[in-house]
This record gives sequence, structure tokens and C-alpha cells, in this order.
Amino acid sequence: MSARELQSGEEVQKYLRAATSDNTRKAYRSAVRQFEKWGGRLPTDSQVVVRYLLSRVKEVNPRTLDLHLTAIGQWHQYQGFANPVNDPLVQKTMEGIRRIHGTPKQKAKALRLQHIAAMASHLRGLPDTKKKLRDLALLLTGFFGAFRRSELVAIQVSDLTWEDEGLVIRLPKSKTDQGGEGLARALPFGDKQICPATALRRWLDRAAITEGPVFRSVNRWDQVRPKQLSPGAVNDLLKSLGTSCGFDFVASLSSHSFRRGLSTSAAREKVDFELIKKQGGWKSDATVWEYIEEGQRFSDNATIILMGKMATLI
Repeated sequence: MSARELQSGEEVQKYLRAATSDNTRKAYRSAVRQFEKWGGRLPTDSQVVVRYLLSRVKEVNPRTLDLHLTAIGQWHQYQGFANPVNDPLVQKTMEGIRRIHGTPKQKAKALRLQHIAAMASHLRGLPDTKKKLRDLALLLTGFFGAFRRSELVAIQVSDLTWEDEGLVIRLPKSKTDQGGEGLARALPFGDKQICPATALRRWLDRAAITEGPVFRSVNRWDQVRPKQLSPGAVNDLLKSLGTSCGFDFVASLSSHSFRRGLSTSAAREKVDFELIKKQGGWKSDATVWEYIEEGQRFSDNATIILMGKMATLI
């Protein structure tokens, strides 16, 4: 049996699909459609791929073009064809595009403790509704649990384990855990004003949620709907709260502000590296150190000592 015949088998296709997340598959399909809309045909060759890159370079950023190359390459590999993306001509062309047209990746604003406190205070000042309790629980759980938005909205009641010391949230899988080992976040009980476990318990009790999705939509009549929130609703909530609090960085708020915020805030408080890595579930030490350096870039700064020394000389 040839490689192409083997890959076409139903059983193999099932596992190939499981090896890639739904969002990644959607992104790859979109990239291939754009290539075909431009006039490309699959399978293709390196000359056509280079022409495609040159025709799109002024309208598409290099990171997106990298995704398109990956999608085209993956298609060829899984269909058993030679991968034109590996051709040195394609690789060198793309390297030049990155150098000439590359721009720094826009990062989500890292929410600080004072930002979360301001958002929580704003919510507590609103009329007593189910939506208010849901939003407060989502805000505190998202920040202290360092959850991605896809993880946050995927939490089920069955994923919650209540202990004397707090709450443990276990998810069967996450973005960086395609192997299905699952993830766990422990949320200890704390001051009731800012405790995510307490806020979550109040929301569940008020909404009478005993099974199914934890975070659900609430309509204009304050009725809780059975369907879980969409991931985009997390970003919408943060932007809405940021606007209400008068923040000047609303445009750069997103769900990733939770993860960056938790890690950088913990770094400012000199929380141990391993504890930060564990709470965020990061696989890469380099990613954690990047956040720690960002959080401590003012407190651990060579200029503090130099300015102190200079002050004594004036």
C-alpha cells in the first residue's frame, strides 16, 4: 500500500484530524482558499509559490504569509507530494520579506492588579443581576487562573472540584496540550471581594447551574441561556469593562491580557519562577522568563543603581 493510499484510509484520517486543533485546520483551509482564489492550483511548485508571495507581500503581513506557506506545505506533505515550500528559493524569498516588511507583533495589554481591582469594583457597583455575577466570576477566574479564552468558556461543572482550601479546575485538554493530558488550575480561597472561587460559587448558585457549561450567555432580561459563551465574548467583556473604567488601552485588551497580566504581576511581586510557570501551565521556560523580564524591567534595572550613584554626585 502506497503512502497516499494509506493516508486516504478512514482510520488514518481520524487520527490525522485529531493531531491538529480545529482552529488550526480552519486557518489552514482559509490560507489554501486564498492561494486558490489568487490563481494557484494544488499541487504546485516553488516558482508559483514565490510569485504568490510577491503578489501578496504589500497587502498581507509576513506572519500571515508564513501561515500560508505552512498550510500549502502541509497540504503537499499529507497528500504525498513533494513540498515546494522547502525549496531554498521560497525560503530565501520569505526571509527577505520578513526583514523588509516585518513589524513587531502587537501584544495584548498585560492587566495589572490595579486594573483587575478597578474592573471588579465597577462590577460590584452595578445593579444586582445574574450577568453581573457571571462577569465578575469570569474576570477573576480568567485572571487568577491564567486561562486562555477557549479554555475559560469550555469549563464544565464536571470540571470543578471543591476542596476545603479552594477550587480545582481540571480541563481534559488545552491549546498546548493536544496529547490530552489535561490541565489543572488551583484557585485558593481568598478575600471574598476578589476571590475567584467565591465569585464562581455565587454565580453558579444564583444561575442554578448544576451541570453543563459554567460560563453561559445571559440575555437582556437577565435570563441564563443553556449554551456556553463564545470565545469572542471574553474579549468583548474586557473591552467593555476597560471602557467603563476609563482605561486608555482598551484597543489592546484581549483575553491574552489575563495570562500576560497574571505572569507579569506575579513577577513584580517576586513570585518564584516555578509557581508562575505552574499556574499558567506554560510548557516553555523561555516564555515564562520573557514575562518575568517584562514584569521586572523597571524594578530589576541597571539604571536604578546608576541614577542613585549619580544623585550623590550632584
